[in-house]
Amino acid sequence: MSTAVAVRPLAVTGCGVVSPAGLGLDRLGHLLHAAVPGNAEPAGDDAADFPPGPLRAVPEFRLADHLGRKGTKNLDRMTALGLIATKLALEQAGAELTAEERDATGVALGTSTGSIRSASAVSRDTLVQERPYQVNPSQFPNTVMNSCAGQLAIWNSLRGVNATLAGGQLSSLFAMRYARVAISQGNAARLVVGGIEELSPQYAWAWHRAGALTPGTALGEGCAVFVVEDAAGLAADRPVLAEVLACEVGFYGATRRPGRTEGLALSVRRALDRSGVAPEQVDAVSLGATSYSALNRVEQRALRAVLGALPAQVSVHDVVGECYSASGAMQLAALLAHWQRVPAPRPRTALVTSVGLDGNVGALVVREGRGGRPD
Repeated sequence: MSTAVAVRPLAVTGCGVVSPAGLGLDRLGHLLHAAVPGNAEPAGDDAADFPPGPLRAVPEFRLADHLGRKGTKNLDRMTALGLIATKLALEQAGAELTAEERDATGVALGTSTGSIRSASAVSRDTLVQERPYQVNPSQFPNTVMNSCAGQLAIWNSLRGVNATLAGGQLSSLFAMRYARVAISQGNAARLVVGGIEELSPQYAWAWHRAGALTPGTALGEGCAVFVVEDAAGLAADRPVLAEVLACEVGFYGATRRPGRTEGLALSVRRALDRSGVAPEQVDAVSLGATSYSALNRVEQRALRAVLGALPAQVSVHDVVGECYSASGAMQLAALLAHWQRVPAPRPRTALVTSVGLDGNVGALVVREGRGGRPD
């Protein structure tokens, strides 16, 4: 008999994606359907500094084209990705927020370390400048891990809770779970929640030297964010992209028992239990460890243990590459993009799963929405 406490679902009312596929869900869905990889050419002065290997970079863009020129001069690339994705998500969510509603709207963003590019540039300046303190002070805020989440709130006047979640591969799922807890506890009415990763030579060389990815894996970047609200509080005619029914995470290190396989299976069972979804009702899965040969086997074994057999898979990594801390958000965005492009006679239910090298595991259950609030 179930012992898990049922949770109130979160309605996803808006989604913004900036990825190697381009801007928006439509572009992502198009490349997923065509099984075509996204843009491969990194832009910028350091484009030649990347190690050998495939890349998936966001196509070149100008932040001023999306937000105007005022105040954008000292923003780094990571923040630019987040601001554009948030703008797209809030626009899709539709309703213009009042000052009171902005007071109750927060941000939860998953990232591994913030902008490695910005932190490395400032650190280098302390070594190559004539004096260590002769760094550009306007660039220092970009080195702080929660700088991007703060800028998302400042630019959009979102004065609710603001959190940056760092959990490696699980960062995006940590952010979604944080959002669920914040809303269920009455600490926010809605959140802009998602994950972000920036492609840089420093980031790419770290992966290249570590040798942790399957040979031939493309490194990617991007940001996917979602406007989430308490589904029970929405007007019946409010468009809803999907409902997040549950999000469970746990830590099962290599030397712990149960291990990662059993731990992920426990998280999946608990998430399904809390969602009121039977294993046979899962129509699709979006796997997070496809770039890691050992972890991919862990993920598949855990899912087969719970579901019996793997249902249809929606794989975003072939399009956007390995996005690390943004992976969970990209996986969810890929499901939404797939559902929009391939209609079905009934709302579908899917699992987003993730397992990290450090032993963190997580599972998210999501149900497709229909034009108005799902039943």
